[in-house]
Amino acid sequence: MTDTTNLIEQTEREIGSKQIAAGEARTAVLRRRYPASIDDVWDACTDPERLRRWFLRVTGDLRLGGTFSFEGNASGEIVRCEPPRLLAVTWVYGDHPVDEVELRLSPGEEGETVLELEHATVSDTTEFEGQLYDAVFGVGTGWDPALWALDLYLRDELPEDLAERWRSGDFPPEVEDFFSRSAEAWTRVLG
Repeated sequence: MTDTTNLIEQTEREIGSKQIAAGEARTAVLRRRYPASIDDVWDACTDPERLRRWFLRVTGDLRLGGTFSFEGNASGEIVRCEPPRLLAVTWVYGDHPVDEVELRLSPGEEGETVLELEHATVSDTTEFEGQLYDAVFGVGTGWDPALWALDLYLRDELPEDLAERWRSGDFPPEVEDFFSRSAEAWTRVLG
């Protein structure tokens, strides 16, 4: 059985604010260490074949100024790309205003990579399965499992079908527990 409490504690979470093209935004920042080089983490986050393995299938013109689309999720434009340290994209999800997502990588201790993901949104609420949630809460709890899956992938511990099962909503019990603990962690951060 996976120790989801430990997994939740491996991610630092914070709320902030910043100005984006759509207006004054609230931000969800997630910071996590990975046992891999910056080049490997960058490649796992930007190579379509690797990305689909732990996150979602991506299509588009995947270059600076190009567009992307994650199957069944968000789309946007690639506005900054400075391999292997920085990727910034717009994030269009449904009929929400345009969000901005920034992925930053930096060296950690003993060959680790620190990944910092900042998702800025001007939305106050988001809807999920017919219920309204604080938009930053929704953003944070949405990214938490992805960063966990990336960790499993980089450690070569991601079961072959787990990403597909997550996408289909067929969650193993440890994933359901992780979702619940992620919601608790973001509730504490939002205070």
